[in-house]
Amino acid sequence: MRYFLEVAYKGTGYAGFQVQQNAQTIQGEVEQALLTVSKKVIQLTGSSRTDAGVHALQNYFHFEVDFEINPQIIYNLNAILPLTIVIKSIKIVEPNAHSRFQAICREYKYYITKVKNPFVTDTAWYYPYVVDINILNEAAKLIMAYTDFSSFAKRNTQVNTNKSSIIKSQWYYHDDLLVYNVEANRFLRGMVRGLVGTMLLAGRKKISLQKFIEIIEAKDCTKASFATPAHGLFLASVKYPEVVEG
Repeated sequence: MRYFLEVAYKGTGYAGFQVQQNAQTIQGEVEQALLTVSKKVIQLTGSSRTDAGVHALQNYFHFEVDFEINPQIIYNLNAILPLTIVIKSIKIVEPNAHSRFQAICREYKYYITKVKNPFVTDTAWYYPYVVDINILNEAAKLIMAYTDFSSFAKRNTQVNTNKSSIIKSQWYYHDDLLVYNVEANRFLRGMVRGLVGTMLLAGRKKISLQKFIEIIEAKDCTKASFATPAHGLFLASVKYPEVVEG
């Protein structure tokens, strides 16, 4: 039987989502917890590979086992997992359901604090500059007219295409934090951080909106700003067609 496992986590201190040798990862922690509870080695396949230090409000794994999962396992797993990782749900799905390839869209949020606040140090970027949110939203709207995001993709990522269809792109304030919210059918490695860093240059009037357009159209990642730190980035949601559920 195949299951989807929904997880949320604070990425601080982890080497990323995907399991790695000699490094603490989200996948590694969950696989170890499953081994402890079930007494069986269960290999997980992840939906989205968040980088080191990136957080997730919702992410998924899928796995196969030859026995039925008792819902009580959620309590048992959470009892032994670190406080930085929580299992939110486990549900049976169709035998061929794939957590990565069948996701129809993903949503990210990037959080920025303009004031020094020790209580959001790990989850928002301290950026004490005057930015024009109207310009930020003009830039955010501009990117929806494009599908090639080569300028915002880190090199050597072994993908076949740098194309993406953006469904939502907007900036807003929430609880004194400046938030960038973006949703697309797929994201390239470093794409959200590259977009945020480059749009902030426009918001600070360091570059014009015309220059921002030129950076997009250059399809050259050396033109964009990737100075944006990982700890402000959250994978907010992963969405699937209803037919995935078993």
